[in-house]
Amino acid sequence: MRLVRLIANLGYGSRKEVAWMFREGRVTDPQGEVLYADDKVEHEQIRIDGEPLDPPVGLTLMMNKPLGVTCSRKDPGRVVYDLLPVRYRMRSPALSTVGRLDRDTSGLLLFTDDGALLHRIISPRANVGKIYEATLAQDLQGSEQALFASGTLMLESETTPLLPAGLEVLAARQARLHLSEGRYHQVRRMFAATGNHVETLQRTAVGALELGGLEPGAWRLLEADDVAKIFEDFRSVNA
Repeated sequence: MRLVRLIANLGYGSRKEVAWMFREGRVTDPQGEVLYADDKVEHEQIRIDGEPLDPPVGLTLMMNKPLGVTCSRKDPGRVVYDLLPVRYRMRSPALSTVGRLDRDTSGLLLFTDDGALLHRIISPRANVGKIYEATLAQDLQGSEQALFASGTLMLESETTPLLPAGLEVLAARQARLHLSEGRYHQVRRMFAATGNHVETLQRTAVGALELGGLEPGAWRLLEADDVAKIFEDFRSVNA
């Protein structure tokens, strides 16, 4: 792949704009030597304005999605892509969210431009678990744990019962929920089925990949071992 096309596909600009970067001497090697569009050089040896080139196709990252931000490319309000470098929105293949968190849910959100990886994570066959922490409007009744674990709970407008889910009681009005599926607004609807209401909701882990100390709105690139954790049993989290 010619360097112009490579850099354009990473979102740095159109091919015409990237060609101008070469003419202006903005594309160099780590020693500052100017590169030319027909040079053959390894990805990690390319610098734009002295900065390393963004990762190639296969980029995967995690974000601590804050409240009030939408998992969308177009929305009247703030969207998750506003929290990333502008060029990340222009990458080809596109960088997409892996599933969604609604506007009123915070926590661990994954992005990738690897279509095969995205589909592997969201496929029901992968059985990728997720952990949520919820603050409730009312005290837990004590019967929720058995109900959620039973595999018999049927949500309104659904035709099949939920898979068994694990519930940890953290406080009178705080719980940690372990899910192995991802239906629409599932956590909120589960507690609604018990007569309760979720006031705050945060996703803290996907598989065994934890949110950790990532601040709201912050993000980080994932290495291969991080991606592998996504497919590990979520019960290993905090084990």
